[in-house]
Amino acid sequence: MELLIMVYACKTSCAKSIIGVIPYFPYSKQCKMRKRGSIVSKLLASMMCKAGLTHLITMDLHQKEIQGFFNIPVDNLRASPFLLQYIQEEIPDYRNAVIVAKSPASAKRAQSFAERLRLGIAVIHGEAQDAESDLVDGRHSPPMVRNVAAIHPSLEIPMLIPKEKPPITVVGDVGGRIAIIVDDIIDDVDSFLAAAETLKERGAYKIFVMATHGLLSSDAPRLIEESAIDEVVVTNTIPHEIQKLQCPKIKTVDISMILSEAIRRIHNGESMSYLFRNIGLDD
Repeated sequence: MELLIMVYACKTSCAKSIIGVIPYFPYSKQCKMRKRGSIVSKLLASMMCKAGLTHLITMDLHQKEIQGFFNIPVDNLRASPFLLQYIQEEIPDYRNAVIVAKSPASAKRAQSFAERLRLGIAVIHGEAQDAESDLVDGRHSPPMVRNVAAIHPSLEIPMLIPKEKPPITVVGDVGGRIAIIVDDIIDDVDSFLAAAETLKERGAYKIFVMATHGLLSSDAPRLIEESAIDEVVVTNTIPHEIQKLQCPKIKTVDISMILSEAIRRIHNGESMSYLFRNIGLDD
């Protein structure tokens, strides 16, 4: 709301252009319609455009398609070059590492990292995702009708068979290797902790977690400190100084350089293509 009020104040003061720099775009995970739910990212984009924003600079959107919610230019910068540099400079034996996707959904990101570092890839399959359950987040309201025939005597609607998660398996060899789990957001750490335990059981001797946005809410720092994870590397798109005091395992990569360069180029009317070089369709 503060951002929208400031944008609207600039608009009513006849500002020529209003550029928003939002390194972490809030509600970015709510970018798809589940059943008949709301797409909050679209609502937020509409509010920003209506308030008067003329350009948006952000970083590593949860889904690149969110850019289509806006009626203004959106520059979705990438933090992966900084994280790749950290791996090469701060992990001495990174050649013995394997890039891990904690679920098949994040396999594309892991593949992108693995191809650039010339490393192998592993995917954890069968991870239990309780947070995605409809029973957990209260979307069953009102309760489901038990008897289908009760809707109408002559109407029978076939029900979709519920998914059954297979037991957790690791596709790929992690024995005696450094496991580097990559993702875009680390907030609720339960899935990362479960992945780390699985990798330890499969023989990984060191486990790193790398993410662009480190929300690390609630008691995440304490859980990380007590877990099998050796290091959590996040960028400073979100301030997390308090979390770092609670957990020495959390390390920060500074990405302010690319944001300042983007601001400079837009202000001077220069091309932004240089900041997107070597970025493929799947990155």
